[in-house]
Amino acid sequence: MASDSGDRGTLCTLEFAVQMTCQSCVDAVRKSLQGVAGVQGVEVQLENQMVLVQTTLPSQEVQALLEGTGRQAVLKGMGSSQLQNLGAAVAILGGPGTVQGVVRFLQLTPERCLIEGTIDGLEPGLHGFHVHQYGDLTNNCSSCGDHFNPDGTSHGGPQDSDRHRGDLGNVHADAEGRAVFRIEDEQLKVWDVIGRSLVIDEGEDDLGRGGHPLSKITGNSGNRLACGIIARSSGLFQNPKQICSCDGLTIWEERGRPIAGEGRKESAQPPAHL
Repeated sequence: MASDSGDRGTLCTLEFAVQMTCQSCVDAVRKSLQGVAGVQGVEVQLENQMVLVQTTLPSQEVQALLEGTGRQAVLKGMGSSQLQNLGAAVAILGGPGTVQGVVRFLQLTPERCLIEGTIDGLEPGLHGFHVHQYGDLTNNCSSCGDHFNPDGTSHGGPQDSDRHRGDLGNVHADAEGRAVFRIEDEQLKVWDVIGRSLVIDEGEDDLGRGGHPLSKITGNSGNRLACGIIARSSGLFQNPKQICSCDGLTIWEERGRPIAGEGRKESAQPPAHL
């Protein structure tokens, strides 16, 4: 089963690198998270420029709070609230259109997987969201195969026991076309999805209840808008990188640039206020 947990889900620990040079920086970072619903604990290490946050909020929301202090923040790792690394992965979504996003997977416990992220460029409303069988983007999203379904079941909703394992239901895009979400699922496991793909669809998934010929196959959620291969990512304290070995960018220069392609090597933007 899955749930869109909002601020009521299972705690996880987020590891951020944050530009900090003095005690006033530390104080500003602590104040930015103080009393925020969904934030249960904060540890700030000035010497390492590291902030650990125990939270049930999406990482993008915590990052926005940290950067509201005028300091850049980079998510470096995720783990359970007990600081365990049971498995983490990430998918960078893109396609021929304007839809793009970053979605992270974290194994919170052996039974429960967290899927959280931000997707931009969507039409406002609900959009079907699924793990697909193949990590093959040779023909954009059409080569990703069907929904991940090792059990041979019919399509359903994330709360259904009888569903594809890759059925994650819908994410909701706001009036600006942005979807920010945090889902917990008990059927999906990080180690089962690494190397597969994640796809966001044009329309709403009817969760197998729509009566359409495709309802029990795909949820009748329309064309595939964007997709990405699910790759292993860093858990807590597993990403010591300060400079990218491929092009020499620091993590701060890298923060506001594309992961690859046009714009990657353009001159850096002015540094954040310290």
